[in-house]
Amino acid sequence: MKVALTIAGSDSSGGAGIQADIKAMQANGVYAASVLTAITAQNTQAVTAAHDLPLDLINAQLDAVFDDLTIRATKTGMLSSTGIIEVVASQIERRGVAPLVVDPVMISKSGFALLKPDAVATLKTQLLPLATVVTPNAHEAAHLTGRTLQTVDEAKEVARQIHDLGSQAVLIKGGHLDAEEDAVDVLFDGSGFHVWRTERIDTPHTHGTGCTYAASIAANLAKGFDLFTSIDRAKRYVTGAIRHGLPLGKGHGPTHHFYFLKGSGLFPADDEAKPTAKV
Repeated sequence: MKVALTIAGSDSSGGAGIQADIKAMQANGVYAASVLTAITAQNTQAVTAAHDLPLDLINAQLDAVFDDLTIRATKTGMLSSTGIIEVVASQIERRGVAPLVVDPVMISKSGFALLKPDAVATLKTQLLPLATVVTPNAHEAAHLTGRTLQTVDEAKEVARQIHDLGSQAVLIKGGHLDAEEDAVDVLFDGSGFHVWRTERIDTPHTHGTGCTYAASIAANLAKGFDLFTSIDRAKRYVTGAIRHGLPLGKGHGPTHHFYFLKGSGLFPADDEAKPTAKV
């Protein structure tokens, strides 16, 4: 089994962050290793607190994983400070980590800042140039470029601008392109554009969608698929996960990472489960 690595923060409700990454990677057929960068207190309604882990502990986790496991693809999520970005970027560059999916997590749905303002420049200069693909949503793309985007044409322009920061490719995740009827994702790979259109699913249960999408791209890259195929497979997977979103909690419920298993995600299926025989 191929191994993918997620470097991200923890979500105590299990719907986003490193928990979502691990679920998505495993659901896409790879073994998920993890390096924790921060602990957040959050649920389906809001992020209420966050605490960065010490830099030496983050660095020690990276050493432990890279020294032992053969990592086929890596995905980064919440890297909240300049120091954390520098530690992660240094390890990635020194060890020649590739392919790398950078999900530039900046702000939660409830408006809680997950990336310190003074760290945005470090993200641009030290981490994005190492990325195989950067996967911002429309809000994150706006933060990176200072430009608003609501249409596919605007997403294409912004994708070019982010690509100029040094990454091999940019995928604008289109769930927040408000002027578009469909959910439209735009990929710019330096030579041309690819556009994915899917039905916009009417559901509030979208907690962790961005993490899930980026992690599943990394999982497919780890399995040896090229970038276009990895995104295509991830897009179909995350659409199904959203379509079967779980109505848990009082806010935005999580996507269903294992919707494809029998019994509505329970395995074995209810009608196949047998009581353990007494011996």
